[in-house]
Amino acid sequence: MRSIAILGSTGSIGTQALDVIAQHPDRFKVEALAANTSSEKLFEQVRRFHPAVAALRHEPAVLPADVRKGTEWIFGEDILTRIPAETKAKSVLVSVVGIAGLSAVMTAIAHDKRVLLANKEPLVAGGELVTKAAQSACVPLLPVDSEHSAIFQCLQGAGPNRPVRLLLTASGGPFRTAGIQEIENATKEQALRHPNWNMGRKITIDSATMINKALEVIEARWLFDMPPEKIDVVVHPQSVIHSMVEYEDGAVVAQLGTPDMRIPILYAMAYPERLSTGGTRLDFSALADLRFEKPDFIRFPGLRLGYDALRTGGTMTAILNGANEIAVAAFLEDRIRFGGIARLVEDTMQRVSPEMHPDLEAVFEADRKAREIAQQLLSTGRY
Repeated sequence: MRSIAILGSTGSIGTQALDVIAQHPDRFKVEALAANTSSEKLFEQVRRFHPAVAALRHEPAVLPADVRKGTEWIFGEDILTRIPAETKAKSVLVSVVGIAGLSAVMTAIAHDKRVLLANKEPLVAGGELVTKAAQSACVPLLPVDSEHSAIFQCLQGAGPNRPVRLLLTASGGPFRTAGIQEIENATKEQALRHPNWNMGRKITIDSATMINKALEVIEARWLFDMPPEKIDVVVHPQSVIHSMVEYEDGAVVAQLGTPDMRIPILYAMAYPERLSTGGTRLDFSALADLRFEKPDFIRFPGLRLGYDALRTGGTMTAILNGANEIAVAAFLEDRIRFGGIARLVEDTMQRVSPEMHPDLEAVFEADRKAREIAQQLLSTGRY
């Protein structure tokens, strides 16, 4: 029986994690649940899973009597660090959105928890810090992103053989075949219409700009200790091959499966075992056409920015991430064009100086400065 705390339990990853936990009640125990503002959804989860601890960022006006029975409630801005520090859970699934996940991950590592990482920002903004802390504490970082889980799975049989290249697959999003002008003026409805995956709004927009894949390149650099020039992106519209690893002799090992996030979620929770998700099995006879394409850095400049940030190093990846969060929020609020997202991020990166080998305080300062500059640029109305 593995005890698990879920940070971001009411989001897409959190709800799917609870779905697979419900299928294996003899293997997993929900020790703690935390959410930002979705109180009613969290109440329902508490009624179903009866965690020892539940947390909300803001205390609701009414806390129903039935969810108080047997569950301790905590409230406040610090719940994402209090839960990893205080919970009895041995594993912490970090599935919140934003840089707040960085402090949660560092706290979980400091308290010897297995970290199930579904939040991109800890490795994007603070990859050097997180990986050094995990190595020092001998704490595993188990990826939940489908692409990084795929690479992790492909590496399990590597033995002494080091990979020479990682290949991250990308669906190409809703604008894979769109022209530059169509992409520039895409609407929210179009950008949120992902062809294969069911994700939250922010991640779906990131997928449409391909900045999501840029963030994944940065994650892969730190998770697998691989230089950026040995990490390639391959557009694979069917999302059947989730990523690949190439070895010295030219052999390529791939991980395949239906596009179902429950597979990498459950693999991280149960590792090194494999348990059934109850999902649809891959039907090879139906795979008449698997296509692969080179990514277009002209139509999708956001992807290039990930490599640029890694080459610059230091806090530049945190700057990229902070600016992107401001840009995506502005697009969802109809304040900038879709094509303006990548331009705003790049302009911010050019205006904020990075710090090499930062500590945690420097990472958060880089994020703060990036957001400040991005907001100033937004006010010019150029985007």
